[in-house]
Amino acid sequence: MSLSKEEAARSYWRENLQFMLILLVIWFSVSFGAGILFVDFLDQFRFFGFPLGFWFAQQGSIYTFVVLIFVYVWKMNRLDRKYDVHEE
Repeated sequence: MSLSKEEAARSYWRENLQFMLILLVIWFSVSFGAGILFVDFLDQFRFFGFPLGFWFAQQGSIYTFVVLIFVYVWKMNRLDRKYDVHEE
């Protein structure tokens, strides 16, 4: 592997890790923060007839996780094309 390919591989992996870290922070914030830490504050609001904190603990974190999966796939496809490692 030439030096430029090694640098490209490192850059690819670095961008991938940065994006994964961002998505994990978002997921943690929604699941742990909204579902556990801020549940008392969020429970004063209602969403589909349920207290918002309860909704995040039961459903919101799951929906957020599914959305983050689609965002990750979309972003990784763009990253693969950027570094020319995409499948055809």
